[in-house]
Amino acid sequence: MARIRGRDTTPEVLLRNALWHQGVRYRKNLRVLGIRPDIVFLKARLAVFVDGCFWHGCPEHYVRPRSSNPAFWATKLATNTERDERQMSKLEADGWRVIRIWEHQIKDGLEDAVRLITHALSGGDPPDDEHWVVIKVEPTLEPDIESNTQKELRSKKYRLVTRYRSPIVRKGAGDSRKNVS
Repeated sequence: MARIRGRDTTPEVLLRNALWHQGVRYRKNLRVLGIRPDIVFLKARLAVFVDGCFWHGCPEHYVRPRSSNPAFWATKLATNTERDERQMSKLEADGWRVIRIWEHQIKDGLEDAVRLITHALSGGDPPDDEHWVVIKVEPTLEPDIESNTQKELRSKKYRLVTRYRSPIVRKGAGDSRKNVS
């Protein structure tokens, strides 16, 4: 846990480098209203957050850790998503535009993320897309299935989604099970 970074993560650095090479100048980790977005554009009043799929509850990639303390992880995820919601609301109430980008969106389509930000900087509104987050994960009776409760940060909607995941197989542990996809 000591190696986990709060800033200058690989996706953040990739995005910042791509923006810099496009000639876009920004401030990083600048405190705005007591909040520290990953990338800040002061004149445009645009705040960009790069959310890690695990720490912020990506609905596509978040998997509940199989640990001896599931209550800790449930509380941690709920605290992170509530903080994200509070920060967005506070910035938007003060006239800031907020863009949240998932870590996997940068890894899979860096050009699209840069295009999204440059479009917002050129005066266009950032897309009012849905930004779903996982707020609760519970195992079901079947060991490889868990239910994820998700909500959208801007509209406070809730929905229940069930998704499948594979069991964890550790190499060298004498386990002959195969990883099921």
